[in-house]
Amino acid sequence: MSRAVAKVLRKNPTETERALWRDLRLRQLKGFKFRRQQPVGPYVVDFVCLEKKLVVEVDGGQHVMNAEDLERRVWLESQGFY
Repeated sequence: MSRAVAKVLRKNPTETERALWRDLRLRQLKGFKFRRQQPVGPYVVDFVCLEKKLVVEVDGGQHVMNAEDLERRVWLESQGFY
């Protein structure tokens, strides 16, 4: 399920995601490989560097962290992600 969701999200990025991806793709950031809209456990994260266990979530300025966001963050951190 999350792979199908990730595929749809990759095909329909926001402008902010598109701009950030231009800078992260092809190992442009100090040689680290990032993946976009990647399933990580039960979640799909916007960007992840698996080598460094670094997750980057891109939310609009109007976004306020809710209970689901907190649950995802706690789970990711319990798995060693930042």
